Amino acid sequence: MMNERLAALRAAAMEERDPTCSDGVLSVLLNKAERVGAKHILEIGTGRGLTSVALLLQSDACVTTIEREPARIAAARENFARFGVSDRVALLEGDAADILPCLEDVFDLIFLDAAKVQYRRFLPECKRLLRAGGVLCADDVLLFSDGVPPKRRMLAQHIGEFLHDLQADEAFTTTILPVGKGLAVARKERAQ
Repeated sequence: MMNERLAALRAAAMEERDPTCSDGVLSVLLNKAERVGAKHILEIGTGRGLTSVALLLQSDACVTTIEREPARIAAARENFARFGVSDRVALLEGDAADILPCLEDVFDLIFLDAAKVQYRRFLPECKRLLRAGGVLCADDVLLFSDGVPPKRRMLAQHIGEFLHDLQADEAFTTTILPVGKGLAVARKERAQ
């Protein structure tokens, strides 16, 4: 059962349309983290840090998380302190496109929940950083399953290209789950 304070903060973030994953997506993440025995988790797109907090409260894992928006960074730091998990979080400030190539750790679980237009660009780094047997979860991949508004065609194209690349990569076994606005769950079956 989720911590009541955390549930309230998640509900407030959703009401304010601030990025946080849906309850269904969070449930899958928590399940995957437990199933792979995740000790090292990478989150691309911290938001207010609420997903990281949930993952940390359930396990003894450590989280590395990347965020570029100053207001979200401040809120995430506050939430990490509020829930007593700051000592198990490395919050990297800046653009994931610049930070990911510099990382050398290997992760058991990667949660991709950043700018959707960047997913395809981030995929090679996610693959490099994920251990064999680890899981990559990418949120909002069915964002336009009900139709694409004209102003969102380019974004829909980027998401489609990411999904094509992910599903075509023989290193991964990928499933698209109908939770939230679509969650791609890709298990890395072997090293590069």
